[in-house]
Amino acid sequence: MRCVIARFPFDLVKSEVEQSMNGVTPEPVTGVSVTIGRSVYPVMQVGEVITRQDRRDFTSGEMRRALTRLGFTCHDARPVAPVHDVRADQDPLGW
Repeated sequence: MRCVIARFPFDLVKSEVEQSMNGVTPEPVTGVSVTIGRSVYPVMQVGEVITRQDRRDFTSGEMRRALTRLGFTCHDARPVAPVHDVRADQDPLGW
């Protein structure tokens, strides 16, 4: 399937993407992710591997659209739980 990523056309095939990601250790997911095989990868990591371009050259939206069109399941970023600041509960003067 022809996809345009970072203004460059790519002919991507699902099996070739799976083969490219085979043996690649998934990075910790902090944003949008995609399931490829039994692993969950950040879409930016997948984009860097399959396009051989720097991650700053494309957006996660571009990669998400391309991977979804190929038939992969993409996931939104998990909401980050608010961190409770213990110092906010203390008296500012320390009394």
